[in-house]
Amino acid sequence: MIDLHTHSLLSDGILLPSELLQQAKDKGISALAITDHVDLSNIDWVIPRLVNVCQHLQGQGVRLIPGAEITHVPPELIASLVKKARELGAMIVIVHGETIVEPVPSGTNLAALNSDIDILAHPGLLTQEEADLAKQRGIALEITARRGHCLTNGLVALMAQRTGARLILNTDAHTDTDLINLEKAEKIAYGAGIEDFKVLIENSKQIIDSMLTAK
Repeated sequence: MIDLHTHSLLSDGILLPSELLQQAKDKGISALAITDHVDLSNIDWVIPRLVNVCQHLQGQGVRLIPGAEITHVPPELIASLVKKARELGAMIVIVHGETIVEPVPSGTNLAALNSDIDILAHPGLLTQEEADLAKQRGIALEITARRGHCLTNGLVALMAQRTGARLILNTDAHTDTDLINLEKAEKIAYGAGIEDFKVLIENSKQIIDSMLTAK
């Protein structure tokens, strides 16, 4: 299992990164990105700390990746914040998509897909135009295990399958109980209409490989 979208207490999670690491090991997760929520108020504070802790916790059986989730910012600011996140050392950059359970600004999905991101998280009522753009730009669309956000998994999977956009599966974990094992992940994917779960794992591996190439 690979999980490229999780949160620690550096944003709104409840676990220290070291605790998140131990919980991930227990679930059989081989690679974990810690992608705490950031905007203009905290991006300079959060990302350097994640970079530092991920460096010091390597070699514990889980590949830890420092990242960031750009969250609820005006669409016109997304590209500049993504660039800032990269400059600060975020190796995985996610944008908090237009989930139907939060008042995300309209236009967030398109602004994100026109930025230098790796993953559009829980994109909600994803359009075919947005899925086409994700395909063109090589940006992964997220199937999520997160309650509420998962309500549109089926549509996201359908749009990705129509356009050939890359799909991955993450937990968006905020607590220890949010992390899942491979068996649970396969069931969530199948419930979204995805029959070949191995493709999602391979897509996550490709993101990691691209990250290491760009480093």
